[in-house]
Amino acid sequence: MKKTILFLSLVVMAGATFAQKKKTTTSATISFDATTKLDALPKGDNKTVVASIDPKSGAVAFEAQVKSFSFANPKMQEHFNSSTWMDSDKFPTATFKGKISNLSEVKLGTDGAYTATITGDLTLHGVTKPLSTTAKITVAGGVITTAADFSIKLADYGVAGPAIGAGKVNTDPNITVAASFK
Repeated sequence: MKKTILFLSLVVMAGATFAQKKKTTTSATISFDATTKLDALPKGDNKTVVASIDPKSGAVAFEAQVKSFSFANPKMQEHFNSSTWMDSDKFPTATFKGKISNLSEVKLGTDGAYTATITGDLTLHGVTKPLSTTAKITVAGGVITTAADFSIKLADYGVAGPAIGAGKVNTDPNITVAASFK
């Protein structure tokens, strides 16, 4: 009887520990929307973003290959990756490393919908700046789904180019990040 109770206790503890392991995905998405009244083309998506979330510590991270952003117009994609814009040969990745600041209110092991405050550092075009945003997190059947919207100032990251100066690209593009962790 004691062995059975001990065995069941170990199984429950192992299950709880397993549920708290860091979760990762290679199919998170980042959408970039820098459209203006003059041009609807500066809008791209990257659907191969690597992301992780640690339910125990609240650590979150994303890494995107800049060249993996796709645009409806191939010329826009060429401009986006050029040395006068994102310079993806010199700066091949964009990263975010941060934490859920209000982790005590976000129960990543319990089904439900939560609002999380995310703070950390965004590195883009070789420049790292602090970033704080709100994310919607849904937990259902052990799957954690996250979504966040925020904007950045391209000038803060040293991103400039003729299209920005001409008003064809929004100086404060909207960024949408979404991921599902199983």
